[in-house]
Amino acid sequence: MSELITAELVDVDLAAETKQTAARSLAERMVAAGRVTDLDGFLADVAAREAQMPTGLDGGIGIPHCRSEHVTAPTLAFGRSARGIDFGAPDGPADLIFLIAAPAGADDDHLTILSALARRLMDAEFTDALRAERDPAAVAALIRGEEAPAPAGSTGAPEAAGEVPAAAAPEAAGEVPAAAAPFRIVAVTSCPTGIAHTYMAAESLQKAGEAAGVDVVVETQGSAGFTRLDPGVIAAADAVILAHDVEVREKDRFAGKPTVDVGVKAAINRPAELIADVRGKAARGETTAAAAATAPMDTGAPGDHFGTRLRKWLMTGVSYMVPFVAAGGLLIALAFAIGGYEINSAPSVAEHFVWTEAASWAALLFQIGGAAFGFLVPVLAGYIAYGMVDRPGLVPGFVGGAIAVTINAGFLGGLAAGLIAGAVVMAIQRVRVPAVLRGVMPVVVIPLISAAVVGFLMFIVVGKPIASLQKAMTDWLSGLSGGNAVLLGVLLGLMMCFDLGGPVNKVAYAFAVGGLATPTDGSLKVMAAVMAAGMVPPLGMALATTVRAKLFTKAEQDNGKAAWVLGASFISEGAIPFAAADPLRVIPSAMAGGAVTGALSMAFGATLRAPHGGIFVVPLIGGPLVYLLAIAAGTVVTAGLVVLLKSRRKPAGSAATAPAAPEAADPKVPAAA
Repeated sequence: MSELITAELVDVDLAAETKQTAARSLAERMVAAGRVTDLDGFLADVAAREAQMPTGLDGGIGIPHCRSEHVTAPTLAFGRSARGIDFGAPDGPADLIFLIAAPAGADDDHLTILSALARRLMDAEFTDALRAERDPAAVAALIRGEEAPAPAGSTGAPEAAGEVPAAAAPEAAGEVPAAAAPFRIVAVTSCPTGIAHTYMAAESLQKAGEAAGVDVVVETQGSAGFTRLDPGVIAAADAVILAHDVEVREKDRFAGKPTVDVGVKAAINRPAELIADVRGKAARGETTAAAAATAPMDTGAPGDHFGTRLRKWLMTGVSYMVPFVAAGGLLIALAFAIGGYEINSAPSVAEHFVWTEAASWAALLFQIGGAAFGFLVPVLAGYIAYGMVDRPGLVPGFVGGAIAVTINAGFLGGLAAGLIAGAVVMAIQRVRVPAVLRGVMPVVVIPLISAAVVGFLMFIVVGKPIASLQKAMTDWLSGLSGGNAVLLGVLLGLMMCFDLGGPVNKVAYAFAVGGLATPTDGSLKVMAAVMAAGMVPPLGMALATTVRAKLFTKAEQDNGKAAWVLGASFISEGAIPFAAADPLRVIPSAMAGGAVTGALSMAFGATLRAPHGGIFVVPLIGGPLVYLLAIAAGTVVTAGLVVLLKSRRKPAGSAATAPAAPEAADPKVPAAA
């Protein structure tokens, strides 16, 4: 712990007014200490993490944190604010701010120490001591654990040092008779970064369990390691709490137990309520341990409407499909660039391949890409079902998706197959079965019955109407011309630029990619319009920061330089830093530019056979010059509107900080990812 924080990294009179300026002030201390190499880059990573979920906690604590390639060693900076800073906590501003910086490849030992700090923050004595101490060196020592905040009358219990055992015995508090068997809960906590919230949620649940006389054992699936709960502990548990913002690993271990499934912050902010909720479920017998083999997966957080859950299911499928799009589509595009469009009629390279012929290499790339593309619809369907019912949905989902390809039901068929597969598995899981069958339900009965039912429905009942609808849509796209095509281009352009890689963007992108499975002139025009519009937001912001730099902060100006490359590569996420900082000006400007580009691309009749690549696949574009003109026009519209709107307000001060860095977007992932 001595490596993490020193007196120089403590500010007991933090003068910042916003979470951005607070992070900058503390990060500057890290830079001075040689722990951070690039201030703006690190702050952008902090803001990207903050955008995933606010880091304010009940009790006046803010704990911004991130992993960053700009951090040289795991580091902790602490600031105390007299007026309080809003970090998004339900109970108001935070006066204790911890900025945690972990290198991109931090080792488990350091992350374990960071998690120990996160647990100590749940100790009121520890936080009270931090509020009272004035000497930075003493504060650093407190955080390092060299001085435990032990007021008069303290017995020095290990809880004061944040070392509460995973399953503290409630009998020690005298609240439950020694002979009484406590109610037993197993829990899993996990957050996207796994540095702080994961462990704070664990500590909060354990402390609430002690107060309620409940035995709580927590498995933390964070960056400091993943130690599985003992199967015997799980088997003996009366109920389960899953507090997570990322998928719980090996979730089927908890099947059949009364379960509460919530976000990780719910466990931090209201653990007693969660414990009471899951005890109520157990008392009502909503699920039982006897049904472990067939218990359905929780399909959404409490309070989620069906529309919210449906969107999550569909986006799960699309997210898993996108890597196949990137790999297969770019291989096909490269094959066309080398061998021309006639390469699609080349014989199988398994039977005919000449090492010295470019055509053979082009055919090889085309056939590998085609194999990857062949998985698009089955993967989409399989992982929609997975999002609904976890692993039991994979077999019927993939089978249904493969049938959709066989009967030419395409992208729409994949959507239907995934939803049907998930619904069928849900129905099977709700059936009480004889004890003799429970052991074979997950591996034999559920896959057998669900695959048969989904196959029947796809082949005989719903598949043919969907295939007819898909064909009608394809014919409609092929026949689009004039005003209809332009209107479609406007709509697609607006969708691509509305949320810059979010659900609406994904829907438009998936619609275009689905058309490439059975390419027609109309579907190739749609793909061209979608990619062109997706390039506009980062290019527009890059142009705006170039022509009117004074309207943007230094960090935004630097992001603008990177946005040129990101936009040219069709990575719409390159505009996220600007949209996050000023959404009311940036997003409408981007949508206007995208609508112009989509309309012009459709009007010019540009076509595209590659699902990704930006300007690097221009040779594969039908009408490349007018296509680039459409992109340039949208870029100018976006930049012009942003400059106009920003000119109507006072320029941002030097203290402003741009949120998520465009580098945070993976350049290997399409804009729709």
